[in-house]
Amino acid sequence: MSDTQEENILRVGAGSSPIALASAIAHAIYENGTVKLRAVGAGAVNQAVKAIAIASGYTAPRGISLVSIPGFASVESDGEKISAIVFKVNAVK
Repeated sequence: MSDTQEENILRVGAGSSPIALASAIAHAIYENGTVKLRAVGAGAVNQAVKAIAIASGYTAPRGISLVSIPGFASVESDGEKISAIVFKVNAVK
């Protein structure tokens, strides 16, 4: 997946709050209909998956279902390229 719109990517860490992240996902979905989450490491991926599940509970009362498409991306960290998991989350009405 290419990262053409940096402003529409939420970076997720192992210490990210899934509830706060879910809120950010829901707001991005309401505004844009889509959002990307980028997670590096097992802990970050875990938090991202929990947040997507929680966000689907936030959007459901408005008749919006969420679909998540996982993929890979290369990101640079400390001069090295590392793999990240990218979740593209789309709204389905």
